[in-house]
Amino acid sequence: MRQFAVFGLGIFGSSIAIALYEQGFTVLGVDIQEEPVKELAGKITEVVQADTTDEKVLEALGIKNFDVAIVSIGNDIQSSVLTTLAVKELGVPLVIARAINLMHGKILGKIGADRVIFPEQDMALKVAKTLSFPNAIRTEELFPGYNIVEVRLPTSLHKSTLNESRLRNRYGITVLALRRNGKYVVSPSADETLLEGDVMYILGSEDQLKKFFKEEVGG
Repeated sequence: MRQFAVFGLGIFGSSIAIALYEQGFTVLGVDIQEEPVKELAGKITEVVQADTTDEKVLEALGIKNFDVAIVSIGNDIQSSVLTTLAVKELGVPLVIARAINLMHGKILGKIGADRVIFPEQDMALKVAKTLSFPNAIRTEELFPGYNIVEVRLPTSLHKSTLNESRLRNRYGITVLALRRNGKYVVSPSADETLLEGDVMYILGSEDQLKKFFKEEVGG
């Protein structure tokens, strides 16, 4: 079972720590402040108040035995950088660090962070992407320029089969799956009848999806 250490227990860090713990992983949370440590006590495997920039302290906590370190320290860039450097020096195989701006991210990358994330920016882009497709439930970018969109079946497609809908011919999009009454139909066949209440998971380029939404979904 993989072990995770989360440094910085603000909203972002504590949310990740709890989510990982609820998935059955061993999770250690560390923060220099007493309040977030008290708040997270009993909600993850272990939580400790400590200076995460001190390599000797981290070594005493056994950080080198963890599989993944997540440095989610907020606006204290110096602590974020020093903590990232310390866990890399201890040999943690995968270090994921949160950056608050581009320069912060560049520094984290140069000192060895295996992955740098920008939570606020990523969330803003995700919301903007979803809003660009009217009435979409959720949007995920699969790779640049192509998205998977979750959308309720348009009225115009009720009771037609996938073959009759001609979604690929007309728009170039692919229906990856359907959600119906809480169950999933993955890779539905061309003869699958689309029913009122279905939720579709469709893949396409931004232009293809925008055309589909404009002509079929509206909004």
